[in-house]
Amino acid sequence: MKVLVILTSHDTLGNTGEKTGFWLEELAAPYYVFKDAGAELTLASPLGGQPPLDPKSNLPDFQTDDTRRFENDAQANAQLAATLKLSDVKVEDFDAIFYPGGHGPLWDLASDTHSIAAIEQTLKLGRPVAAVCHAPGVFRDVKKANGEPLVKGLRTTGFSNSEEEAVQLTDVVPFLVEDMLKQNGSDYSKGADWGEYVVTDGLLITGQNPGSSAATAQALLKALKG
Repeated sequence: MKVLVILTSHDTLGNTGEKTGFWLEELAAPYYVFKDAGAELTLASPLGGQPPLDPKSNLPDFQTDDTRRFENDAQANAQLAATLKLSDVKVEDFDAIFYPGGHGPLWDLASDTHSIAAIEQTLKLGRPVAAVCHAPGVFRDVKKANGEPLVKGLRTTGFSNSEEEAVQLTDVVPFLVEDMLKQNGSDYSKGADWGEYVVTDGLLITGQNPGSSAATAQALLKALKG
């Protein structure tokens, strides 16, 4: 069981002067769901090498058992520091793709041609793709074989407008995940803000927020075993 984890390479939070990147819990929790299930993980990003960590995700309030485990895991950190360049990855070699969120993907992965092609090819092969929190933003420009938006007619979730408002970044992000999914014709739904909420529709699996990270990974494993 081989899972490709695709991370952002974008580190600038709009025009705020602050840093962004991937959200630690959204990598760490799925990382161990997959590892503990015996999966072989490959990490990739648009630029390769060390992807940027959103510094806020490493603050004490957002640390979890999984993030602490990851931070103390030399092998995991070495793997993270040496992500493959996405353009060099053969997606047909993998059984599934997982996208951790953080605000970074909204700026790079949403329009990255290699990411778009990876999703389209994986689904064409009948293999599942999962994304959590802001990462469902990566589906924005992905198309079905008939040219329609990938998410049209599919049930999804993702970081909600109310959650974006709560972190006061509504006017900073290039687009709102909830709005984009709805505009592309998805049947978007959400749970309580910050609560665990995952939606599976066929091969597409989406989680709402950081607290949904492990459950999204578990849903992907279920799809792989199903």
